[in-house]
Amino acid sequence: MNLLRVRVQRPWRLAAEAVALLIAAAVAFPLYWMVLSAFEPAGEIASDRPRPWTLSPSLESFRRVFGQQEFGRYFANSVVVAGSVVIVSAVIAFLAATAVARFRFRFRTTLLIMFLVAQMVPVEALTIPLFFLMRDFGQLNTLGALILPHIAFSLPFAIWMLRGFVKAVPEALEEAAYLDGASRGRFLWQILFPLVLPGLVATSVFSFISAWNDFLFAKSFIISDTSRSTLPMALLVFFKPDEPDWGGVMAASTVMTIPVLVFFVLVQRRLVSGLGGAVKD
Repeated sequence: MNLLRVRVQRPWRLAAEAVALLIAAAVAFPLYWMVLSAFEPAGEIASDRPRPWTLSPSLESFRRVFGQQEFGRYFANSVVVAGSVVIVSAVIAFLAATAVARFRFRFRTTLLIMFLVAQMVPVEALTIPLFFLMRDFGQLNTLGALILPHIAFSLPFAIWMLRGFVKAVPEALEEAAYLDGASRGRFLWQILFPLVLPGLVATSVFSFISAWNDFLFAKSFIISDTSRSTLPMALLVFFKPDEPDWGGVMAASTVMTIPVLVFFVLVQRRLVSGLGGAVKD
C-alpha cells in the first residue's frame, strides 16, 4: 500500500518540482540578462538580433561606471542610509514589539490596528506630504531625508513580525531570570534579544532592500546637492536623451545588486529560521 502511494505521489512531486524550476528560471532570467548586458560590447547590446550569450565579453561598461567621479560617494551614501535604517529600525521594532507583547496598556489594540493601516497606504501617496514635512524640518538635501521615511515605513511590518517572536518566548523564562537576580534590562538584551534575533534578521533584510533600492525618495528629497545622492540616482548618469548607455545602466545595476547578495549570504541561515518562525506563529 505504501509502495503504491509512493508511485502515485512521485509524478505529482516531479511535476511540482518542474513547475518550481520553471518559475525560478522565469524569475532569474531578468537578472541573468542584466549581468549579460553588463559584459556585452556596445555593438551587441544595440543589435537588432539579441542573443542570450556573448562570445566576446568586455569590462568596458564597468570601467565607465567606476570612472564616474561621484560613484564612490553614491555608494558610501547608500551604505550609510541602508545601514542606519536597518540598525535603528531593528532596535526600535524590538523594543516596541516587546512592549506590545508583554505589557497591557490602554489603546494597545488601536495601536496595532494603526500599524496595519500604515502598511496599506501606498508610499507614492505620501511622497508629497513627506516632502513638505522634510522641508519644514530642514532635512531636504540631507541623508536624514532618506533615513527617516524608510525607518517609519519599515517599523509597522517589523513590529508586527517581531511581536510573534516575543510572544513565543515563555513568560516563565522571564520570571526565572528575575528570580535569579537579572534586571529587566539584562533580561531584555542578554536573554530575549538572542531568542528573537532570527526575526530581527528577517525584518532587517526587507528594510535593507527597501532602503538600498530606493529611487523615489532619493529623487524627491535630494534636489540640488548631488553629493547626497545614492546609487539608484547614479543610474541617471547613463540615461542620455539621445542615446542611453544601456551597458553602463546594466553594469551599475549589477554593482548595486552585489551588496544585496552579500547581505543575503551573510544572514541566510537566520533568515530561513526567522521566516519559518513567522509562518509558524
